[in-house]
Amino acid sequence: MLPFRMAASGVSGRLVRLGGLVDHILTRHTYPEPVSEVLGQALALTGLLGTALKFDGKLILQTKSDGPLGFLVADCESPGRLRGYASFDAARTQALIETGSKNPGRLLGSGHLAMTIDRGSEMDRYQGVVGLDGETLEAAAHSYFRQSEQLPTFLKLAVARHFSAQTKSWHWRAGGLLIQYVSTQGGHDRPPPVTDEEATLVLGEDNDDWQRTVILAQTIEDHELLDPMLAPDRLLYRLFHQEGVSTHEVVPLESYCRCSRERVETFLKSFGARELADMREPDNTVSVTCEFCASNYRFTDQQLG
Repeated sequence: MLPFRMAASGVSGRLVRLGGLVDHILTRHTYPEPVSEVLGQALALTGLLGTALKFDGKLILQTKSDGPLGFLVADCESPGRLRGYASFDAARTQALIETGSKNPGRLLGSGHLAMTIDRGSEMDRYQGVVGLDGETLEAAAHSYFRQSEQLPTFLKLAVARHFSAQTKSWHWRAGGLLIQYVSTQGGHDRPPPVTDEEATLVLGEDNDDWQRTVILAQTIEDHELLDPMLAPDRLLYRLFHQEGVSTHEVVPLESYCRCSRERVETFLKSFGARELADMREPDNTVSVTCEFCASNYRFTDQQLG
């Protein structure tokens, strides 16, 4: 993740590129391609937001809806550890694919998107929630920024599979661009709205510097966000050189999972004998698969005491 700032407008932003990380997370599950695309977007968005935390904590993105992709979660633990998984209805997802529809909004359906900031056990959590109504994750996130943060925001997410001539195989890549404008003008100094359009604006959205920067950001193409041969700082210069763009220190990202055999064993031992009996496989073992990393842990009666 590469943070940046523009001298001419005062707009700041972040650019994220996910290569091996997102490929590792998506390929260890047997997700249909549309589900992988939405989860890839969620990972890119979570990477953009979670790496901006100024404290040790975690940002959690969740969707819960009535669509074929009923549940999605991605989280970023500071300073830059990402994980995520999706729960979907296989039959409904396949039916949607067979119709030829590639609209992620139909995959998500209606429900809500929640952003949670977890500051640790000794501090309260903060959560913002926005509705989902057959729209993309990108559009829902934009609504979240307007409603919960009241910040002028531009967001672009892209996910696709690229063919590697070196490995002769397909690999997932994801990318995202986020810019935000923090107005130096206090809310009490803003003149009252004259038109209905002005009344719906977030403070700063009518600022000339912001509008000029957004016009430049809107020229970015999906392939530019994903191209491994186009360096991130070169892409930012291509977009915003006339704004005096400068970059800050890169934040490295990595995939992670908290599961371990010891933690799963401790969890299983918290159940009673009858509950464990209901979990047993035909070979009399208990098997647990981690939703995040797909690791499988199998235990015998002797191991569970």
